[in-house]
Amino acid sequence: MQGLDPRTSEWNEILRDFGILPPKEEPKDEIEEMVLRLQKEAMVKPYEKMTLAQLKEAEDEFDEEDMRAIEIYRYKKRLQEWKALRKKQKFGELREISGNQYVNEVTNAEKDVSVVIHLYRSSIPMCLLVNQHLSLLARKFPETKFVKAIVNSCIQHYHDNCLPTIFVYKNGQIEGKFIGIIECGGINLKLEELEWKLAEVGAIQTDLEENPKKSIVDVMVSSIRNTSIYDDTNSSNSDNDDTK
Repeated sequence: MQGLDPRTSEWNEILRDFGILPPKEEPKDEIEEMVLRLQKEAMVKPYEKMTLAQLKEAEDEFDEEDMRAIEIYRYKKRLQEWKALRKKQKFGELREISGNQYVNEVTNAEKDVSVVIHLYRSSIPMCLLVNQHLSLLARKFPETKFVKAIVNSCIQHYHDNCLPTIFVYKNGQIEGKFIGIIECGGINLKLEELEWKLAEVGAIQTDLEENPKKSIVDVMVSSIRNTSIYDDTNSSNSDNDDTK
């Protein structure tokens, strides 16, 4: 008599008879699996699919046992939301770094986190203004990392004409850059104007609906246009007088 091949189903059946292998599971057809899935879904309490606001509106529809379970569910839900918020809002300040921290803090920052870095000199007034604005924006947009560094610690012999310098990084790539006073917005830079600039390169998600500097530009254009019309009118009247 030849021995049984351990790889055969017959050998497995013998092992099952001795209790060495668990009983063979019968394959379930699609209808049976669908019925089991629907039964499982039916066991889920309706409040487990509701938001906290929906639970508040539907309180009168639940019995005492459900209300006790809902309180526990609410606590867990709030805890989850709080943890998610804390994970997202983990920065919230403009931090000072040195040149030897640049790679770790900026280039190799956490995945999908935008990093705004300001290279500055404290002797340049525009740099101090930018730092003030970035400090406020860091608190407003805590999901974005804001850092500053004295330029000499990062780049030797960097020219003052290139300051302030703002770089925006994400996943190790430069997504935006503003080099020098003009690109950064000028010596009269307003907080909202810098916010708009950073939003345009994807560093933050602003609630501003339009470029705050656009209104200033519109006023200037309108003034120039009105001046031009006035000059043309005066010139035309002068020509008419000469003809007479």
